Amino acid sequence: MTLTAYNGVAMPSFMYGTAWKKEATAHLVELAVASGFRAIDTANQLIHYEEGLVGDALQKLESAGFKRDRLFLQSKFTSLDGQDHRTPYDPTVDLTTQVRQSFDSSLSHLRTDYLDSYILHAPFQRRGLGRADWEVWEAMESLYRLGKTRMIGISNITAPQLAQLCEQVNVKPMVVQNRCYAVLGWDKEVREICRNNGIIYQGFSLLTANGRVLGAAEVHAISKRLGTAPAQVIFRFAMQIGMLPLTGTASRVHMEEDLQVERLSLRSEEIHLIEAIAL
Repeated sequence: MTLTAYNGVAMPSFMYGTAWKKEATAHLVELAVASGFRAIDTANQLIHYEEGLVGDALQKLESAGFKRDRLFLQSKFTSLDGQDHRTPYDPTVDLTTQVRQSFDSSLSHLRTDYLDSYILHAPFQRRGLGRADWEVWEAMESLYRLGKTRMIGISNITAPQLAQLCEQVNVKPMVVQNRCYAVLGWDKEVREICRNNGIIYQGFSLLTANGRVLGAAEVHAISKRLGTAPAQVIFRFAMQIGMLPLTGTASRVHMEEDLQVERLSLRSEEIHLIEAIAL
């Protein structure tokens, strides 16, 4: 199953996230692909990601006959505030150059000559968008126009910021990736903007940010009816309300169970029930 953005580019409907995997990154990427994942999310940010180890896994997979074009690769540009001293670009140069240096570094890490999706890790400010955001976005638009990335997007963005971005840029984002909280209506306002603009919404921390929902009796009752675990109920719920979920599990059993959720179906009343639990 795939989801397609307004520019006609499709991506697999479930994504494996590589944050916080450290030295296990390469092994877990190989495991995820072997389990059936075809979309991999990473970032050029050594505090939380080991993008080079993702590349090691991809090189090993290619040597075994698993070609690059069978995978959807997504990485991110992270501003100086989100980096430690190991920046993937010269911190003294202008932002446009930083984006290009970071992007080229990602290509080198991942042993590829293009990305499927390239994301601004977060706006430079909590409210509104400023000069830095516009400069970085223009640099990302340039990468898109040159065909170096098939999609561009943004993460950790609020609804007002996303609306402003869509209204004022030449190339709208094709992807939004946000931490998704049930207590905030599963990011309903951002998802609505995405739906109206043909943007694919990727939800992360669906389990870790929503422990109350995961442990709710109602969710356990649904999981019992479906013969699956509560985590898979949440992932299926996310899909049915229009999200592309990310999982970062380190368990092969859970990877395989997660990929089975496309075969599940929640009733409309169950969807409404899950939406209401944390409100």
